[in-house]
Amino acid sequence: MPIAKALRLNEQIRISPVRLIDADNEQRGIVSTAEAQRLARESGMDLVEVAPLEKPPVCRIMDYGKFKYQQKKKLKIRPSHEVTLKEIRLRPKTDDNDRQIKLNRAVKFLQEGHKVQFTMLFRGRERAHREVGTEVFKTIVEHLGEDVKVERAPRTEGARMIMVLCPVKH
Repeated sequence: MPIAKALRLNEQIRISPVRLIDADNEQRGIVSTAEAQRLARESGMDLVEVAPLEKPPVCRIMDYGKFKYQQKKKLKIRPSHEVTLKEIRLRPKTDDNDRQIKLNRAVKFLQEGHKVQFTMLFRGRERAHREVGTEVFKTIVEHLGEDVKVERAPRTEGARMIMVLCPVKH
């Protein structure tokens, strides 16, 4: 149940009768709203309307503050399966050592489960030698081996060549 959904509680509940669920999660049946509120007060808890669209509406006796806290906690704990796209930028003139450093960073990203986009930027006369970029991308794929899958093969878009790799699930 999302937290953003506004639940009516205690005196805000005006419809009578209601189907009541007590603090022990036991069905109490259909009772008047006044009786349900009295039972909630006696147990030191709140009467919360959990299903307002039902006929009659369903109300539960619970500690509302604790309920909201647990809902917020569930939202924080929920794992994020978000795969982000990380970009590694290269130039045809990038030195082997610098390329190796960028490749190590790409390996780290892939191990964390992210996709990696390699972008080769061409300037001026470099545009006439696209095969240099293709060769660099081939060596990158060979270096990374079976740990990666080429999601998008090297493709030229204007002054840049782009290739996307994603980790292989073992």
